[in-house]
Amino acid sequence: MAKPALKAALLSPQRAPGEHPLLVVGPSLGTSTILWNRTASLLGTNFDVVSWDLPGHGVSPAATEAFDVAALADAVVDLIDSIVPGESFHYAGVSLGGATGLQLGIKHGERLKSLSVQCTGAKLGTPEAWLERAETVRTQGTAVMLQGSSERWFAPGFMEREPGLSSRLLHALRDADRFSYAFCCEALAGFDVRAELGSIAVPTQAVAGAADTVVPPSFAEEIVAGITAGGGIANAVTLEGVAHLAPAEAAAHVAELLRNLITWSESRGAGK
Repeated sequence: MAKPALKAALLSPQRAPGEHPLLVVGPSLGTSTILWNRTASLLGTNFDVVSWDLPGHGVSPAATEAFDVAALADAVVDLIDSIVPGESFHYAGVSLGGATGLQLGIKHGERLKSLSVQCTGAKLGTPEAWLERAETVRTQGTAVMLQGSSERWFAPGFMEREPGLSSRLLHALRDADRFSYAFCCEALAGFDVRAELGSIAVPTQAVAGAADTVVPPSFAEEIVAGITAGGGIANAVTLEGVAHLAPAEAAAHVAELLRNLITWSESRGAGK
């Protein structure tokens, strides 16, 4: 599989690297760094927050060939090495970004200090459904996904309370490259790391939205069970009133969860 090219945005204040813990955050399919803006604004004083975009989304260039989720994880490591070579980092990702986080824990655990996987699972949907969506978007464009995504992404009432943010997120979907989106769907069609969860040794937090119809809380519990069965440290958290985009829907709660996880992981590392 090819390794896609990714680009990132700094969501915390510009300053010399290394003075604060590095947090790398990843997106859900169809979104961009916009997903993390509010959460990052609450964390930026204490952490360097770098957000990456999926191929053909946000600032990342379009993909020209197929890739899998493991290749996305490799690309994230390459991206961080281009910014701060060899640096260890904390990671948080949503949906496909969370799946990439699981692959980071499996393939690149030595680079991670902690892992927060949000609104995701070790296997998402069925290959048939993802391949059907890929074909639909290739032929009709990403705009065909707007109605369905608005229903899946947000808990009832969120779009009315936050019309500006929800609109920006849906515009990111509309503006995504259709072919890159389709490649992402195909990557998810082949994604299944349930048998490899036990190899994740980094402290892991699995966050679920109680109103998430795509990835219900049982998926987070499955991740935790798989990791702890292998001797790892993991816990699951369910956020009430949240559907599929936790950092946008519950920025303060997600920021608190990440702050606690990162602070604990940093102190644990210092005590070794």
